[in-house]
Amino acid sequence: MYENDEPAPVRLDLLVVGSANADLVIGVERRPGPGETVLGSDLVVHPGGKGANQAVAAARLGARTALLARVGDDAHGRLLLESQQQAGVDTGGVLVGGAPTGVALITVDPSGDNSIVVSPGANARLTPEDIKAADPLFRAARVVSVQLEIPLETVAETARSLAPGSRLVLNPSPPAPLPEDVLSACDPLVVNEHEARYILGDTAGPAPEDWARTLLTHGPRSVVVTLGAAGALVADSRTADCVRVPSPEVDAVDTTGAGDAFTAALAWRLGLGDELAAAAAFAVRVGAAAVTGQGAQASFPTAAQVAEV
Repeated sequence: MYENDEPAPVRLDLLVVGSANADLVIGVERRPGPGETVLGSDLVVHPGGKGANQAVAAARLGARTALLARVGDDAHGRLLLESQQQAGVDTGGVLVGGAPTGVALITVDPSGDNSIVVSPGANARLTPEDIKAADPLFRAARVVSVQLEIPLETVAETARSLAPGSRLVLNPSPPAPLPEDVLSACDPLVVNEHEARYILGDTAGPAPEDWARTLLTHGPRSVVVTLGAAGALVADSRTADCVRVPSPEVDAVDTTGAGDAFTAALAWRLGLGDELAAAAAFAVRVGAAAVTGQGAQASFPTAAQVAEV
């Protein structure tokens, strides 16, 4: 673990602060109703978690990436560390121990849609003190990306720990109430329809443009709304523009991790200096490429593969 008195690592394109889970995946013909049992495929275990997914996705694209997370001292934790290192992610910020590695139970139907239940495990033990101790990573990072599969107070400390000139990308998944200081640090806040409606409640309008404009009034400097196969929509408080970004058409196999791949690509391109719409245009192609393969991290494309989409 990097400590405060250590020199900062080489300049990072992206620091991901978040969860690392073992994804336990079962294919089903349909999801069970209340009290119902259905048969599924053989169980497959993949490295996952929104934080770990984003770190691998960015590194595979070519970004200099580090992960700040916590895993258990167990087989799942070793699987996650190995997958990060194989992708080229700096794992000096990954803490080991304190609880079993987090687990996500995932069912995938024939259309590729998924349902996920997460047991946080070690993710719930990533503390604000861990964030403070990782100051060298924050000083090295152009962009910091965070999600909500870790404690909210840890997310808040992440927002407070940004180095001057760094940018915060937040995906509020799973959705939870966000403090004003966290929302105001987001540039952008990245949401899907479910997350947007959760934050907006009764103030949500009928269209993504309405959601984006109203979300901007809550404090984020910019907003990106992901629209699945329809692409994304971006809105920036500095220009007041809402721009739709279409996605290429692909045959979806498994949508697990596609949102993480999108967010990682978006954050990386913003760190390189892309305008928000241009970064989103690249990110939707990354997300489209990701849904053509099985699993989360295993499906994440290289930059060369994205060029073929």
